[in-house]
Amino acid sequence: MEGDEGTVEVITSGDYFWKNNKHYLIYDEVMEGMDGAIRNTMKLTPEKLEIKKSGPVSANMVFELDKKTQTHYVTPMGELLVEMTTSRIGFEEENDHLKVEVEYALDINYDHVSDCRIVLDITSKDCAKLDLGNAQ
Repeated sequence: MEGDEGTVEVITSGDYFWKNNKHYLIYDEVMEGMDGAIRNTMKLTPEKLEIKKSGPVSANMVFELDKKTQTHYVTPMGELLVEMTTSRIGFEEENDHLKVEVEYALDINYDHVSDCRIVLDITSKDCAKLDLGNAQ
């Protein structure tokens, strides 16, 4: 919505592996009001982020610098044509830690909706410094 700056933060555990010079992340996402989990599979390189969603929501999103990519984002409420034009990919890699930032323009059904940013901060369980405060 115009002037709305929404931030969504998700903290979850998942599986990580390195294969064919790519980082892979696999995790399940549960959304309120939706039956079943959405399986997210991410392939990460310094040049590209690919996100495949399957389950109640499905999409194959590709974020590649200075490229416009398109996917059909399928939800229980219907299907949307989603286009992402990636303007920046930041990639920091250390032992047991990976940080990826992607900035992109989001168009839905050929209308510009917003400028977005994804931040992935991936840490091994052994090195995680997670403090949820008084979360119950």
